[in-house]
Amino acid sequence: MYSLNYKVTTSACDSEGRLKLYSALQMMQDCSEMWIDSEPSVKQYFTEQNMAQLLATRQVEIIRVPEYKEELKVTTSVYGMKPMFGFRNTFIYDSQGNPCYKTWSMGAFVDKVAGKLKRVNDATIQSMTLETQLEMNYKDRRIILPKSDGEVLEPIRVLRADIDYNKHVNNANYVRMAMELLPEDYVVSGLRVEYRVAAKLGEMLVPTIYKNDNVIIVSLSIGEDVSAIIEFS
Repeated sequence: MYSLNYKVTTSACDSEGRLKLYSALQMMQDCSEMWIDSEPSVKQYFTEQNMAQLLATRQVEIIRVPEYKEELKVTTSVYGMKPMFGFRNTFIYDSQGNPCYKTWSMGAFVDKVAGKLKRVNDATIQSMTLETQLEMNYKDRRIILPKSDGEVLEPIRVLRADIDYNKHVNNANYVRMAMELLPEDYVVSGLRVEYRVAAKLGEMLVPTIYKNDNVIIVSLSIGEDVSAIIEFS
């Protein structure tokens, strides 16, 4: 398990002084990325093989949204490992140790040069420290788009600020883009994201929005390819 301590600062808050979901996702992502420092053999293997783990799917349960100046602790732990995929929990706790956000995610192991899935050898998998899978309401990793036609909205250009060190759109930025399309009075209590085709600088993401009662799905596409699907509840 790996953990980081945070304080809810001004830049992480919305207009009501509450932690932005986008900022919470950045905290989760940072903790997950830093986790590899706690597994030296895995880190060495990924470096030698020129591999990276890219987020393929994430589910978030929002228990309570923290407020300005609250002290938080983010923890991440891997509970499953396969040759080409890893599974982890990342939780955000308040100062009393109560969970504010519960998440699970699946990462895909890829070759940095080829950009394709690459297997991790058995010895590295066996060296991993696996933790107990934490309790939350686990949903399917795949998001099925409604059969009915959605509303196609104005394209969104990928800007330099959207790109991370992997040279494509950072996973939290897809959610930030999609949230701008939600009704102003919509309160998000749950989130699922499926990442498919990484968007790069200058590309145009075409949003299609589907509304069904309290569930809103936003699909972001590049031409014929779906880049990411975000489901809000």
